[in-house]
Amino acid sequence: MLKISLITPSFSQAKFIRQTIDSVLSQNYPNLEYLVMDGGSADGTVEILKSYGKQITWVSESDHGQADAINKGLKQATGDILGYLNSDDVLLPGSLQAIGKYFANHPDCDWLTGDCIVVGIDGRPAKTNWLVRGYKRFLFWFYSPKLLRIVDNMIPQPSTFWSRKAIKKVGLFNADLHYVMDYDYWLRLSRHYKPHDLKIPLSGFRAQPNSKSETSRDKLMAEGDKILADNGATKLDLWLHRLHSGVVRFIYNQLKN
Repeated sequence: MLKISLITPSFSQAKFIRQTIDSVLSQNYPNLEYLVMDGGSADGTVEILKSYGKQITWVSESDHGQADAINKGLKQATGDILGYLNSDDVLLPGSLQAIGKYFANHPDCDWLTGDCIVVGIDGRPAKTNWLVRGYKRFLFWFYSPKLLRIVDNMIPQPSTFWSRKAIKKVGLFNADLHYVMDYDYWLRLSRHYKPHDLKIPLSGFRAQPNSKSETSRDKLMAEGDKILADNGATKLDLWLHRLHSGVVRFIYNQLKN
């Protein structure tokens, strides 16, 4: 099997990080390099990391945010396939086997994604999961780089992986970004590659009130506008992007309430 390097950036996520790590190690993927890049947590995270012994590679030191932590992991990673999983998300059983097998059988694939379910704080599927997952699946049927500039949530981050060849071409994440580093990376990848689609759920994204997308919505939108302009979006693209984000947010809030 091809070597998969998976990185988990973390800061003060002791409440969830054991579930995240267990979801990765329980895959029993035979050629896995798992790196946890912690930002110097003081909430019990380090004790949890120590409890795994040599099953994981980890550091706990100050960094400049999530993108910087991901980059630290990418610089250490030696795998043929790369990806990152946030410290409150989980992989679903069999995901790494499916990913490794697909890359091995499709040498033309440099960017791969799949479905993602939405889970709540308790780890169970959220009541909005059916709509979010179905909408992302619908959008992906019409994928194009143009549509990706309008619809930022088309490609689910925890279910997305790319090749070493791709990272050599695209480079590391933009460490100046704190909210949309994944979206910026997909836009950069889209200049060179078309994402392949596994069409199966690979991960669980945890919806929680303390996430950055919930607590810093205005900053997220402002940063999104900037990276869209940097990636060649037109004024019409930007207007449609804001319109789409506003409509999606309104519907999400109605369902949540």
